[in-house]
Amino acid sequence: MPKGLPSVVAGPALSQDRAFSSPASPAPVSRRSAGRTKPGALLALAALGLSLLTGCFALRPSNGGGQTASLPGRTVRAADVALPRGYRLEVVATGFTFPTAVAFDEAGRAYVLEAGYSYGEVFTIPRLLRLEQDGSRHEVARGEHAPWNGLDYAGGAFYIAQGGEVGGGRIIKVTPDGQITPLVQNLPSLGDHHTNRPVVGRDGYVYFGQGTATNSGVVGEDNADFGWLKRHPQFHDVPCQDITLAGRNYQSGNPLAPERGPVVTGAFLPFGTPSAPGQVVPGALPCSGAILRVPIAGGPLELVAWGLRNPFGLAWSPDGALYVAENSYDVRGSRPVFGAGDPLWRVTPGTWYGWPDYHAGRPLTDADHFTAPGRPPPGQLLARHPNAPPRPAALLGVHSSSNGLDFSRSARFGYVNEAFVAQFGDLAPGVGKVSGPVGYKIVRVNVESGRVEDFAVNRGDTNGPASKIGGGGFERPLDARFNPAGDALYIVDFGIMTTTEKGPVPRPGTGVLWRVVREGES
Repeated sequence: MPKGLPSVVAGPALSQDRAFSSPASPAPVSRRSAGRTKPGALLALAALGLSLLTGCFALRPSNGGGQTASLPGRTVRAADVALPRGYRLEVVATGFTFPTAVAFDEAGRAYVLEAGYSYGEVFTIPRLLRLEQDGSRHEVARGEHAPWNGLDYAGGAFYIAQGGEVGGGRIIKVTPDGQITPLVQNLPSLGDHHTNRPVVGRDGYVYFGQGTATNSGVVGEDNADFGWLKRHPQFHDVPCQDITLAGRNYQSGNPLAPERGPVVTGAFLPFGTPSAPGQVVPGALPCSGAILRVPIAGGPLELVAWGLRNPFGLAWSPDGALYVAENSYDVRGSRPVFGAGDPLWRVTPGTWYGWPDYHAGRPLTDADHFTAPGRPPPGQLLARHPNAPPRPAALLGVHSSSNGLDFSRSARFGYVNEAFVAQFGDLAPGVGKVSGPVGYKIVRVNVESGRVEDFAVNRGDTNGPASKIGGGGFERPLDARFNPAGDALYIVDFGIMTTTEKGPVPRPGTGVLWRVVREGES
């Protein structure tokens, strides 16, 4: 990536044209003219190019952002991050262990959430910390049910998503003096994905995301690699409504009893349990892969939308609509799915968004696109679908892990009504091969046009985390949130996490809280 030049993406593509934009005049998308080439010839050339790229991709080794030897420590230097003209990055605080979220009280004081757990099976202590003006930190609360994945503040209290890798997920209310009250418990968070970021609505409900147990609906060996299959061998995904299975089954090795040989597993069923055509799996609440809500004072759990693999980042737009960033399929497990970018959805209540048979409105039966090199097509799991899935507001990078987001509301910051999304970055090679690091930056999205542009990205000739490309910039941005005045964007950087064939290797104590302001603002 050229130093200091944000890239422009007009929808999903194999390459990205680059241009610069200022707050006053967004950069036009650079397009190459097709001249007088006939449409049929264009399609043939595109197919040939895709075939050549796929062949080259299959032969090349993976080169993810985490595929590097970790440095002894972390250098933090704001000047190593490129921004549009007129913006400045500042370091607010360093030394956090697995930070996941930031929120603000009525006085504008910042609070940071530490997860207490990271992929790689590293458990620490989940905490809610207040940052004082003198640079000290006050612990407001600590607890269990890690990872603590998301944070909101409303009406004098905090609302936290307790991911529940052990013990199940919860949404809790925390008063400023540290008193914890669960609003909902026993959420299905014992698998790959957890209970995610809550946001309080004007209607008196707490909305939150609930991730799926698996990558694509079928429990397999990869879930043993994530650590949970041996802890919970009967755990699996639960639909939000009754579904009818197509009866497609998948064979895998048996990490629970290797001496017994391979097993066959069907969708939405425990490991080693095959499905039959026409088999009905009852729906239930709570369920997997959904946006749910609970009254702010506690009460019955309600379904908002479902068919979402890992709805991690939720945010309200200025016009009152709910948006969610979904972490999409990986190339792993018994049913790998290739080439699936992360959708950004405008949420319509009551809608099924396509998981586990669609991606961004496109069926996985499109084998030419979704079949991983050397692997069988993913196939279709459901005999019937609840509705035709919609198209997303925008489509973000494949394996970018697009997570926390917020909307600009103030002309003092600029880009009003656009979404700012934190991209944690790829976890290659465990989730699939990448030819180069993906994510590790903040992008902004025009949700009306679907246009995605880099906003804050590490300087250098290539993209990636600072631990791979050098310098003192971002490692893994996980949350982006504006302060109450709307004139500063705060960025939660999870810290160093390298990756190996055996899984992630996170580094405690390397998390950072950054802040972006306009020049001239304090």
